[in-house]
Amino acid sequence: MKASEADILIIPGYTNSGPGHWQTRWESKLATARRVEQSEWAKPVKDDWVQRLADEVNASTRPVVLVAHSLGVATAIHAIPLFKKKVAGAFLVAPPEVANPKIRPKHLMTFGPYPRDPLPFPILTVASRNDPFGSYDHADDIAASWGSVLVDAGESGHINEESGHGPWPEGTMVFAQFLGKLKP
Repeated sequence: MKASEADILIIPGYTNSGPGHWQTRWESKLATARRVEQSEWAKPVKDDWVQRLADEVNASTRPVVLVAHSLGVATAIHAIPLFKKKVAGAFLVAPPEVANPKIRPKHLMTFGPYPRDPLPFPILTVASRNDPFGSYDHADDIAASWGSVLVDAGESGHINEESGHGPWPEGTMVFAQFLGKLKP
């Protein structure tokens, strides 16, 4: 699949993705990409975030490719039962441990636990070995339950601008390979 054949939905996490974040950069470079805007970035409400994503998917005119980071991953996974339009695939980055009582802020636990059923479309999950919001072992476990390919990003922190992943060229290459294997 080519990017021009898909509606690429950028799904940021808690507090949104700033101007230097790789999601924002991808959104500006991919003509068919658009951000799923949430009304409360700093005080996320699971049901609101999930419904907003489902509305965006269901309003799409082309097959959808989800590009989620952090809490956006939990949002995407919980929204799947509400999708009425075709999702061609999902690129999930830095899934947080939303069921871990040590997560901060505490209200992010309302996004957990993750459903563990195999997902109905191809998924690629990228995880870091030193992500402060989710262990690699946790990412490996949930990715396996979803039927996802897991990419080891090494010691890359939370794979965001703060960890040095503004442009994230390695992610761009992995995403392009993933997109190329999807069927429209």
